[in-house]
Amino acid sequence: MCANTTLTGLINLLSAGVATPHQVSLSMGDCRFMVMTNSEKLARELDTYFAPFLNSREDADIFITALQAEVPDLGLSFEVKEPDPGKTKIKEEWVDVPGGRVIRKRLTGMHFLFGNGDNLAMGDCEANPNQVVNFINNRFIERKLSDGCLLAHAAGVAVCETGMAMAGFSGMGKSTLALHLVSRGVTFVSNDRLMVSPGSSGPVMFGVAKHPRINPGTALHNPDLTSIISPEDTARFQSLSSEELWSLEHKYDALIDQLFGPDRFILQCPMRFLILLNWRRDGSAMRMAEIDIRQRHDLLAAFMKDTGLFFQSEIGYAPTAEDYAEALAGCRVFEITGGVDFDQAADGCLRLLENA
Repeated sequence: MCANTTLTGLINLLSAGVATPHQVSLSMGDCRFMVMTNSEKLARELDTYFAPFLNSREDADIFITALQAEVPDLGLSFEVKEPDPGKTKIKEEWVDVPGGRVIRKRLTGMHFLFGNGDNLAMGDCEANPNQVVNFINNRFIERKLSDGCLLAHAAGVAVCETGMAMAGFSGMGKSTLALHLVSRGVTFVSNDRLMVSPGSSGPVMFGVAKHPRINPGTALHNPDLTSIISPEDTARFQSLSSEELWSLEHKYDALIDQLFGPDRFILQCPMRFLILLNWRRDGSAMRMAEIDIRQRHDLLAAFMKDTGLFFQSEIGYAPTAEDYAEALAGCRVFEITGGVDFDQAADGCLRLLENA
């Protein structure tokens, strides 16, 4: 296959003659998606995963095709994406072609083609539905960034019209804290990514329709989450120390609607608070103090997030720390230091949310 094939040509070639009778219609804020696939199994899994965002309407402005099929050799010269800092395993390769980009996942062989409104996922989708989920969500992120939002590495929750984002460097436990708050009745907004839009009355945050992926320690220490672990795994994990639990690579999907009930997952809310986790596992007392984020770019770095490979836009996207600080105008920012204490942190966060 010619290496200079256009994206449209590649998609037409790969999808030629493949019927896609199974459809999943989604509504995410002001974005409507139609996912078309030849796999009934994948459609069922997407229906379950995206249950809070299913939409009976068939009109859509973002279309995605997901094909369960072996990907032929495309004859493309892929470029390796270097691992993130602290990582060693190469997971992705990519190449730009006229009209868009092609990404190949090294471990699974999944291919993702996108650009100018064309979106195709192809490979063993049934064995890797999480990668299809991520592809769908990345199309939503791309749309919001094109609308002028900034991408943040943060979890989010809300009480009525009061939203709170939680960020911290890797391993600080922002998702765990978010789930502690959801267990206390707040609404879930996002697990790991937020798009932030500045506004005259303060920023607005947009979540991503991705359920938390939690480690065994998080599940075992939250009664609302224990049901996602089998009795056999529960017994095995309970024999481990806290440090051993924390370091386990095993992850579970915590489906918010199944664990906490309907209407507990939304994707948009005014952002009134940002909590920056900067604590340690040393047993010291936890402290929570309001800060001026314009003077703490060292912490702002934990909130900022680059787009990765799954974003292409003609508008360009290269925000600075100052851009993020300006976008947070009207949002109160708190730093949590001292020892790790999720219950105490949740108490402090709830007081802010309830008294706003």
